[in-house]
Amino acid sequence: MGDVSSRPVLRVRKSGAVLVAALIALVGTVPLAGSAWQLTPILLIPLAALVWAWRAGTDVYPDELRVRALFGGSRVPWSRVDELAPDEHGRVSALLDNGNVIRLTGVTSKNLPLVLEAGGHPVTDRDAAGQ
Repeated sequence: MGDVSSRPVLRVRKSGAVLVAALIALVGTVPLAGSAWQLTPILLIPLAALVWAWRAGTDVYPDELRVRALFGGSRVPWSRVDELAPDEHGRVSALLDNGNVIRLTGVTSKNLPLVLEAGGHPVTDRDAAGQ
């Protein structure tokens, strides 16, 4: 598996608009939470969204994919990936050799060729025809 100190070849994240929206929501809840101490926990909702937008995504290494979420993540060696396939919404999931499916956060059918190239798996004509 990948060396902990190595940097990913490619980092794929959600749109920056999600991060901006979470930041605006956090700023917007401050006056509400400041009006009464009982409302202070409401700050946790936009704060969690902000951390998720910052952290969640897929890091591509030559030998593995690392899918990160709000809490935790998964490391998947390329050797275990049988197929990368987009769904009807354009989000991409990895079908593993054991039959499990992992959604690749931030990876879409539009940036799938970049992910494949970064992982050392060139896009073939057959792959391009499926898009």
